[in-house]
Amino acid sequence: MSLSLPTRTSAAGQGAGAPGGRNSTLGLAFVLLAQLMLVLDATIVNVALPDIATLGFGPASLSWVLNAYTLAFGGLLLLGGRLGDVLGRRRIFLLGVAIFTFFSLLGGLAADPTMLVLSRAAQGAGAALAAPSVLALITTNARSDQARNKALAAFTAVSSSGGALGMILGGILTEAISWRWTMFVNVPVGLAILALVPRLVEETPRRHGRFDIVGAITATGGAVALVNTLVKAPDWGWGDPRTFGGLILAGLLVAALAATEKRHPHPLLRPQLLSNRRRVTTLITSVALFGSMLGMFFVTVQFLEDHLELSPLQAGLGFLPWPLSIFVLSRFTPRLVARFGHARMILAGALLALASFTHMATLSHDAGYWVIMPSLFLGGMAVGLALMPMTGLVLQGVEPEHAGSASGLLQTTQQLGGAVGFAIVTSVYASHHAAGFVDAARAGYTAAAILVGIGVLSALTLVLRRPAPAVETA
Repeated sequence: MSLSLPTRTSAAGQGAGAPGGRNSTLGLAFVLLAQLMLVLDATIVNVALPDIATLGFGPASLSWVLNAYTLAFGGLLLLGGRLGDVLGRRRIFLLGVAIFTFFSLLGGLAADPTMLVLSRAAQGAGAALAAPSVLALITTNARSDQARNKALAAFTAVSSSGGALGMILGGILTEAISWRWTMFVNVPVGLAILALVPRLVEETPRRHGRFDIVGAITATGGAVALVNTLVKAPDWGWGDPRTFGGLILAGLLVAALAATEKRHPHPLLRPQLLSNRRRVTTLITSVALFGSMLGMFFVTVQFLEDHLELSPLQAGLGFLPWPLSIFVLSRFTPRLVARFGHARMILAGALLALASFTHMATLSHDAGYWVIMPSLFLGGMAVGLALMPMTGLVLQGVEPEHAGSASGLLQTTQQLGGAVGFAIVTSVYASHHAAGFVDAARAGYTAAAILVGIGVLSALTLVLRRPAPAVETA
């Protein structure tokens, strides 16, 4: 089943309001600012949850302030990437930012839990429309390979540090003003992006073809079923029939997606994107790294707020070593990749992450903040080293007209990896909590280390396997 869409064969820059080459660097900076805003919102409410609970949330329903955003964001990313390829990436990017900004305002004004959770879900939907186009706009608007590599380094620095920055900003806003400003802060930023990006960033050409409705339904349904099951599994239990049922439903929808995409002339997810072993291996490593990272964030928030009894502001600032190390390292990553290659850099980052989380797993009963601070520095360095070459390998050899789909695939695996890691680590943490916080934290950090260990093994195959002369075009 498919739906014909209007098409246009204009070159980039022929759309309405195309700015040509003017201020392209400033335009890409605002696109990256949008990416930071979208990533921040996945964690900005974490340290504000105790304050948000006063809105009338129960202990079980409070988690949906986080889960609603994750569910919509992760579930709709592939669809957002394909819409950008077909209808124009700048157009879909701006639509996503507009939706995100409007529902950020509504979320900040929420008078009851239902209004806030629905606003968070709508924010996630807007983020899913905008996020795949961010990477595609960077790769198509960069004026040279050097500019492209610098933009990719900035993108990965923003994406990999945004989670920690979200907790820092959330702590500052919650303690200084109100939890509502974790929502309101997006409004002026979103309005600035909506006003300036059309003047500074060129539109991309639309693709000829028909829209893959069956692919959109199965991809979105499969991703939503998987993320929903994973975020609820720690509460339901991994042996609960609902957990099994959700995973089976997700598997059936993914199988239906695979069958559909092989036959459709213009598929939502191009099978060729998964035909390259280096790309698939890189995606597996990315899943392991993101999953372990978000799981580690969860345990560390418990350590800072519950065990050390820090305030939201203090707990947020406790994550400062993570983004600082990423931003410092991002200045050197393009040169390191040029010298040592993508695969070696990915392996180095995975090994540093393994060292970081393994050290955290040795947490003692009298440990203070200064015990885990070096691990946060090391973990930030790990992500700073690995994420930019991961992004480069996934996009390498992808034709420009399919950059949105490739970006959607990359970010979908990262979101799903984060959901998987979060579910596994929180489940392990909860199962050991009766023995005391320190034992539970050790178990959670150990689970995170095991997850990133899978990423190390995957990255090792990238280094040991003889590279192909060129990555297949997808």
